[in-house]
This record gives sequence, C-alpha cells and structure tokens, in this order.
Amino acid sequence: MREVVVEADGGSRGNPGPAGYGAVVLDPATGETLAEAAEYIGVATNNVAEYKGLVAGLKAARELFPDATVHVRMDSKLVVEQMSGRWKIKHPDMKPLAAEAGRVFPAGRVRYEWIPRERNKHADRLANEAMDAGKRGRQWEPSASTAGLDASAARNAAAPPPSGPPGDATAGAARARAALAGSSGGGGTATAGGTATSGGTATGAATGPTAGTRAGAPAGSATGPGAWPGAVSRPATPDAGPDAGSDDGLFAAEEAVTASVASGDFEAEAGALAPVGHAARAHAPATDGPAARAAAPGVGADATEGAAPAPGGTTALAPAAGHATAPAPAAGRATAPVSAADRATAPAARPQVPAAPRQGWAGPDMGAPATFVLLRHGETALTPEKRFSGSGGSDPELSAAGLRQAEAVAEALAARGTIQEIVSSPLTRCRQTAGAVAARLGLDVRIEQGLRETDFGAWEGLTFGEVRERHPEDLDAWLASPKAAPTGGGESFATVARRVAATRDRLTAAYAGRTVLLVTHVTPIKTLVRLALGAPPESLFRMELSAASISAVAYYADGNASVRLLNDTSHLRG
Repeated sequence: MREVVVEADGGSRGNPGPAGYGAVVLDPATGETLAEAAEYIGVATNNVAEYKGLVAGLKAARELFPDATVHVRMDSKLVVEQMSGRWKIKHPDMKPLAAEAGRVFPAGRVRYEWIPRERNKHADRLANEAMDAGKRGRQWEPSASTAGLDASAARNAAAPPPSGPPGDATAGAARARAALAGSSGGGGTATAGGTATSGGTATGAATGPTAGTRAGAPAGSATGPGAWPGAVSRPATPDAGPDAGSDDGLFAAEEAVTASVASGDFEAEAGALAPVGHAARAHAPATDGPAARAAAPGVGADATEGAAPAPGGTTALAPAAGHATAPAPAAGRATAPVSAADRATAPAARPQVPAAPRQGWAGPDMGAPATFVLLRHGETALTPEKRFSGSGGSDPELSAAGLRQAEAVAEALAARGTIQEIVSSPLTRCRQTAGAVAARLGLDVRIEQGLRETDFGAWEGLTFGEVRERHPEDLDAWLASPKAAPTGGGESFATVARRVAATRDRLTAAYAGRTVLLVTHVTPIKTLVRLALGAPPESLFRMELSAASISAVAYYADGNASVRLLNDTSHLRG
C-alpha cells in the first residue's frame, strides 16, 4: 500500500484576522513534492486555518492515491493531539472541521505527528502566500508560488541542529566561550548571548476547499511570518508578505519606556527600602559560572501582587543589576584550513596563511526558539493595598479591575496572533486571566504547578510595614539572603528559583520552537528573567512588574536565552 506524507499549516494575521492555509503532499522516501494546496479563507482564527489546511492536504492526498496510508505532520500541537484522540475537541468551530478531516481517509490509515515549526516551512510558506494573495484581493495561484523552491534551498543550506536543552545564560555563555577558545579558523562559531540566526514562523495552516493545487514542486519551504515576539535577527524572506520578517516593535530597545509610577510590585519596593542584603549588594560585580550559581541558586520575590499598571508601560532593564554580558572572542589568531584542491596544486612547503580573528556571533542556525510570553495576572482586591499574596494565602479572585485587565490583554494577544499554547499557574487569579485569553484565541489552558507563586507563610495578607512591625528579624533575614524563608514555614527565594528552573526546563523541552503564554506571578516571571540574564539574586529587587504586564524570554537550542521584553503595559493604556 502506498504511503504519503502530508504537511499542513495555517495562519491568521489578527487571530481572528485575514487567514490562509497551505498543505503539501510528499513522497516519504525521496521528499519529492507530489501536490500543493493553498487558499485565502477570509477572516478566521489560527486554529480554524490549521484545520482547513489539514483537510485540504488530506483531500489532495486522496486525489492522488485513494488507497494510501497517510503520515500527517503539523506544528500545531492542538490539531495533532485532537485528531489523535488524546485531547477533547471543545471549541464549536473545531468540531465540524475535525469531523471533516476524519472522513477523508479511514481512521486506521492516518497517523499524526507533531513537528517543530522549522520543519514545517513548506506548508507555512504556502499559507503565507495565500494570505498575501488575499491581501491583494486575489486567490493563491500555483504558477506564482515559490514555496517549493525556497524550501529546497533552505533545506540544502541548513546546518545540523545542535543538541541539548535550553538553560541559563551563564551555562550557555560558558559553552560558547569554550567553543570559541577551542575552535580553529575553519570551524563554526557558537551562538552566544541568546542571539538568534533565524526567526520564528507564524502558526500554521488553514483548510477548506482546495482553491489551488499543484504537483511536482520540491519539498520544504521558506520562513513565514515571524512568531511573536520573533527572533533578534530575522533573515530576510522575500515575497513572504508584510509579516514575514517584521517585528511588531515591542522588542526594540529604543522603544522601551521607563516607568516612573510604582506598579505595586512589592519586591521592587522592598529593594528600595532595604538598607542591607540584596539591595545593598545590587551594585557588586556579577559572577559567572557554576560555582556562582551554586552559591546563589536564585531568587524571585512576588512579595505583593502589584498595584495599578504604570502608565509608563515598559520598564527597560538596567545594566547595573549584574546582567550577563556576551563573552569576548578567544584571544589569538586562528589558522585558516587549506583545502584539498590547494594541497594538490601548492608546493609542499607552502606556509599556512593566518586567518583574521573571528568577529561577531555568526554561527549555525539554531532554529526557532521556545518563546515564553510571560503574563502576570490581573489585579485582585489585595493588589492596590500592596499585600503579600502568594500560594499559601486566601487565593483571591480577580477584582473588577483585574477582569478588565484580563480582557484587555486577551484582545492585545489576539491582535498579535502568535500565541500557540497557554500554560497557567493553578491559582485562581491566573486561571481567570488565562481563561480570558484562551476564550479569545480558541486554545486550551494547561495547568502547571511549578508556576505558582511563592508561599509567604505567616506574611500572607500583610503589608510590608505590618511584616516589619511583627517580624522585623525575619524580614531582615529574608531581604539579606535568598535562602531565608518567610516567618511560619514559607518558601525561600532559592527554593522557588529551583522550582521555576525545573519548570522552565520541562516546558522548553515540551514546546521547542513554539510561542507559549505563561500566565503566572511576579516571582516566577522575575526568576525566569534573572536566570536568562545570568544575573545575581539581588537583581530581582531592581525589576518591576505591573498587574497584567507582559514580558518575554526566548530559549535557543544551544543553551542561550534572550530577554525580549519586560513589564509591557501598553495594552492597558487604550
């Protein structure tokens, strides 16, 4: 029985917004393109577009080989898990599309596999061509498509992907320095400092009636729209549409606005008030390496749930907090290798020519990173009062203001249209915030215990001043050491940091190449940012996070991380 591979994708520029899908049928042995399908489908969500792409790909395969077995590969975890029967289909728009896909071939002849976005570039490019055509008031035409040619070129130029899970900036920087120090002029350089050499692509494909199909094009594809928040350096992708290599501007350093109004983030206030401890050590030089990390395992104080969002919006990261810096290239000059052809024609005593020192961060393509969009939950009744509100207290619900904030951030994320997964802390305020976003995006919410807030013990519900009056010695110890726990058996910052780091590692492995919304609290967000920067524990007292603010960190396959955004509240100012 003949087997074919179907790769499908779909995207929506707005979610919901102008949408299109792409699908390709491949020979599994040779990689030859047997058929292509793409269509602009009008206004729809990412998930609808992805399902429509699946249906179109299956129908194209059936037209070629009605009795074939089909191996479907998509970068949509939602579609793959639902069509495999492991996840329930809850959204009313998805149910008829899933049923239609299930009727194209008998269930026993179709198997589904999730693949990273960078391996689904052919279908992604087709989807973007369809959306570009729709923007011009047309439908996709096979004769005008370059997706197959671009995919073939991208595949031929691709370097072998590096291995290893993403980790802290300090660990990645150490590996980069070791690689630079030990390599010769002809060797590759490691990517450092979280610098990306390839951008992400927008969510996948839409399906529906097959507006255009084509046979005989090469397999593969070029990149499509950059996944929000995208890579630091995106390669240019001609003809990929206005979103292909663009940045939404939120991550440019020159656009960061320093907020001067307090957010109610108690940790930042504590850092300003504390005479000793973390705040006093904030200007000490940062160290780098395993020994330093072992001595200071991590800290993140979500002391209180913050006050009203700062009208300044984004708070830029200050260099004084000991953030990690990019390692310098190794000293000395590398020797350029001599090719086989040179050796065949050159005299035996021909000297080797010294190569110029390597500059910049040019290195192998790391592929699309795992990007965490970090959303702090909306306000609760405790937020404006600046009271400690962790995981050991009353578990308050969102206030009326918090519910409005949740709707505002949901609208903003839907407009950007790049969130592919949602993971939330188990606490009520986060589940409510995540639920508002999920309802707009048509996604499910996964609960992750590791994203819960710090347990503040006997300090739960108290203000900083009340803790100072009742437990002055414990408070001083807490401010002075990440290993000190709040009164009454709460969690130390070091304990929380270990929990958050383990959660980070699980999620980056599970969502490699995906853009994931993590709805959580001040402590976990600050801890993720601190670890990504390789900054010392006291740096958390120099960050500020407003309620319903957005931050972002990208994690690359070489172990490096890149902080893209901190404390953006622009969506709350409309």
